Amino acid sequence: VQLQASGGGLVQAGGSLRLSCAFSGDIFAYRAMEWYRQAPGKQRELVATITSGGTTDYADSVKGRFTVSRDNAKNTVYLQMNSLKPEDTGRYYCNVRGILLTSARGFDSWGQGTLVTVSS
Repeated sequence: VQLQASGGGLVQAGGSLRLSCAFSGDIFAYRAMEWYRQAPGKQRELVATITSGGTTDYADSVKGRFTVSRDNAKNTVYLQMNSLKPEDTGRYYCNVRGILLTSARGFDSWGQGTLVTVSS
């Protein structure tokens, strides 16, 4: 399964960005799609989750500002980020977990990441 993340960039504090993660491959079903981020010198952290049933969850630091969504027809998951803060700076990665079609095995795939920089 291949994932391609896009939408990062440089934005001023208070601004917005929308990240996209398009995925393709031999997918029978997916279990969850998640966005992680990694700031310089810090560990990767989970930012947002959307399950196959549509349930969403967010890190406390982004609740009320970020929204995760998906477009099943386009095999794409999005992260709408509003009211951005300098501490949101980092490389954002998408992760998709699910089941492959032909082998019925599980998969856990990562995108290459997209860089978000929020200036103060």
